[in-house]
Parts: sequence; structure tokens; C-alpha cells
Amino acid sequence: MITLTSDFGLKDPYVAEMKGVILTIDPKAKLIDISHEVEKFNIRMAAFTLASAATYFPEGTIHLAVVDPGVGTERRAILIQTEKSIFVGPDNGILILAAQNQGIKHAYRLTNQAFMLPKISGTFHGRDVFAPAAAHLDKGTAPDKFGPEINDLIKPEFAAVKKTGGSLIGEIMHIDSFGNIITNINEKDLIRNPAEKVNVDLHGESLKLTFGKTYGQTKPKEPIALIGSHGFLEIALNQSNVAEKFQAKPGDKIVVTPV
Repeated sequence: MITLTSDFGLKDPYVAEMKGVILTIDPKAKLIDISHEVEKFNIRMAAFTLASAATYFPEGTIHLAVVDPGVGTERRAILIQTEKSIFVGPDNGILILAAQNQGIKHAYRLTNQAFMLPKISGTFHGRDVFAPAAAHLDKGTAPDKFGPEINDLIKPEFAAVKKTGGSLIGEIMHIDSFGNIITNINEKDLIRNPAEKVNVDLHGESLKLTFGKTYGQTKPKEPIALIGSHGFLEIALNQSNVAEKFQAKPGDKIVVTPV
């Protein structure tokens, strides 16, 4: 199957055009929409959305993701082959978080015009480059047929967690609709340093929080740190909005120290 993630929305014909291209090449394709309501040009939000959802799709799924403010420039069109899936999209960081979670095997630049539309727009590679690639992959074309292998993928700050001493330095990936702070620090980063408490430095405040398993382990309106349902460290305020309380936003730095 092929999943689609974008910031195109559903008002315009863009998503339908991509699906039309895929189904013309691969009439038996099974298409699943992850989201087309990613905030416009928000690569970080798209990367989080894709990484969260991709985990739950079966082996062999092809994930097409397009949030592409650099479309038509020298930014590369790529595919990433992992231990479980294949990701197709621009080389701007949108794919890397999900791909890293699954274990990257190979990455290729999309240069073979045999797997693109005959006429390529300078403003819509989702339709003309990425959709055909996803369709041909779904039909069984080997990833290495699409272009040269590359090993210098763009890795933005939101895909990197730094370690200094006993501390993990990350950033806020997403604020969900409950106001929970979701960081780029994942369960694998923390499992090496198990603890019942963590110190969290955020916006100049230092918080000593219980490192729990569920929101209800603290009293209402008390903060807690935990691994959320997508495998990332969250800072939450039981039955309230922690992001509002600490004026946090995506991209803010956060330092976490197990104690």
C-alpha cells in the first residue's frame, strides 16, 4: 500500500492529482491518507506526523510525504529504504525521523526520468516526481533503479538528540491538542538511563518531575514526564495545558537529566 502525507489540504485538486497519477501507473494500488492538514510548510510537524503513523503500517508499505517549500530548487528528490518500509519525498528532513526509527538501509536520489511524468512542473514534484516513484515502487521496481545511492541525507535539528554528560538535549517536536509537549527524545534515548525522576530545563525553568507511565500518576494540574503513545518523551500537565503554562512551542530546546 501507499500512504500520503502533505500540507496540501483538501480544498484544492492537488491530492486528487497525485492519486490519479499513482492509479494510472498502478491501478491496484491501495492508497491511505495519513494527513493532508499538516500546517503549511511545517516540515517538523510533517516529520512527526509521518514518524508517528508509519510505525503502525505493515512491512513493505511505501510512504509518500510532501511538505516541500524548496520545490523546484536544488533540493534533492529521494527515496529511503528501511528495514520495514520505503519513504519517498524531498530531502528536507521530512522523511528522516520515520526512517531512522525503522533503521535506514539505503537512500537513493530520484534521477531516472523513466519513473517520472514526461513533463515535470517546477512547482509540483508531488505529482510529477514523487507520485510516479511511489507507484513504480509499489509495482515492484527495485529502489536502486531510481538513481544513484547517497549517504548524506539532510538531518535537521529536530531529528538530532545530543548527549552531554548525563543529560539529553533535544527540542519540542509538537504540541498536541491537549497542550502536551512532545519532544524528539525517544524511548531508546531514555531506556539507557532508567530513573523515577527527571530534571527538565525549559524556558529558563528547572523542573523535577516524576517519570511516570500515564497522565493520572499525578494530581490534576501537576506536571509529569512520560513516554507517550508514539514513543517520544512528553511533558504533560494532568487535565490541563502544559505548553500554555510554560509558553512552550515547537522548536524550543529542552534538556532532560535522569536523577
